[in-house]
Amino acid sequence: MSTLETAEEFHARVAAATDDEGRLPVAIELMPGWDIFPFELDTLRIKPLEPMLDEEPPRRGDDLADCPCQQPPSPEQEAQVAWSNERWRLKVLDMRLPLALILQPRAHHDLADLPDDLASEMGRLTVAITAAVEELPSVGRCHVGRYGDGSAHLHPFFFGRPARMPQLRGSTLLDWEENLPEVPEGVRRANASYVAARLVERLGGDGPAWEA
Repeated sequence: MSTLETAEEFHARVAAATDDEGRLPVAIELMPGWDIFPFELDTLRIKPLEPMLDEEPPRRGDDLADCPCQQPPSPEQEAQVAWSNERWRLKVLDMRLPLALILQPRAHHDLADLPDDLASEMGRLTVAITAAVEELPSVGRCHVGRYGDGSAHLHPFFFGRPARMPQLRGSTLLDWEENLPEVPEGVRRANASYVAARLVERLGGDGPAWEA
């Protein structure tokens, strides 16, 4: 297994991607290019407020038959799984933080209709995942987020906020994330393997397929 990346090594990779003024390039093709990005790029003014919709837009999985959970996972999807048991999967996301994870129940539920047994288990998983992510030497804090505007299948996020980089604290972490340099796959897998091992120790389940 690869050695875990230190906070100094993460910072050095980010610093190496900056220009002569110490600035990272803006990843225009990523979040700033989304229709929900709130600023006009040339001036960074807030965009004009758009009119209300007649109703909430549909989400993938509002119709159970359309939810990806109803299909067998592809080899590529299986390769993302860092930890699993008979009820949950924890997947690694291709993001530019030390580690980003997404937790999903195997059965089709959203947060508002999660059965009590799964809700109780999700609470324990949230605590265990957060604790394990915060043990990584390159992580200062684990942010936990649930949005649910694009998919009706529950999928809380766990974002490892880089250690000792105060500009990346708080709710602006994801604004910074897409402008950071790519994380080497070996680093991402080493971090995910560490978290998976801690979950197996604490809650059982299975580790990542790439270590099988």
